[in-house]
Amino acid sequence: MFAGAILRSVKARRAATAQRLWLQLAVSASLAWAGSGVGQQPTTRSLPLPAPGVRGTMSVEEALVERRSTRDFGPQALSLTEASQLLWAAQGVTDPRGWRTAPSAGALFPLEIYLVAARVSELPAGVYRYDAAAHRLLSGVTGDRLSALAEAARQPVLREAPLVVVIVAVEQRSAQKYGDRAARYVAMETGHAAQNVYLQATALRLATVAVGAFDDNQVGRVLELPPGQMPLVLMPIGHRR
Repeated sequence: MFAGAILRSVKARRAATAQRLWLQLAVSASLAWAGSGVGQQPTTRSLPLPAPGVRGTMSVEEALVERRSTRDFGPQALSLTEASQLLWAAQGVTDPRGWRTAPSAGALFPLEIYLVAARVSELPAGVYRYDAAAHRLLSGVTGDRLSALAEAARQPVLREAPLVVVIVAVEQRSAQKYGDRAARYVAMETGHAAQNVYLQATALRLATVAVGAFDDNQVGRVLELPPGQMPLVLMPIGHRR
């Protein structure tokens, strides 16, 4: 029993240390890696996000067992802390060198993550870009865009969720090094990021589904994506009914 108590104490200290180190990583990464700049869009306002948790109440194995695609969401809003955790799971920085939660060919990070918020506490409705290096949101389009997004995707379920995580690709970042194979690597990375969101949502007792059927150009117009950015996956997320 005494040995077990010591082990639990050591694990708790490690988790607390990891939480402190995460903040240092985010600052270091923002200085160490700024990306290629391809496909970036200017923004005028930033919103810091709550620090992500690095120790949850559900194991990876349990999340794998419980993970399901769900298109039925409850009416409750999500918290900014939950939104922060989901974004970090998709593309959060986990190393001072700028490495992230999802593997990336050549560490070129061709993905951009957008948050389309409708019912998120402490966050006005609108479209935000996730700045992974600084773990913050950069404001873009204002106002509720979920109805317009549902129209573009012909997916009514998008209107029901409090938020939608959109995975967008800037293929040119990878093509500069990998040429024609960039499309394959970007698709692989998108799958990694989407599965991270699935598992994180499951661990938070939330529901989600990956939507891939939509009009690319229309979704791009709704989100006001800059040239060179292509939406690949829409993931509405909300409470389970």
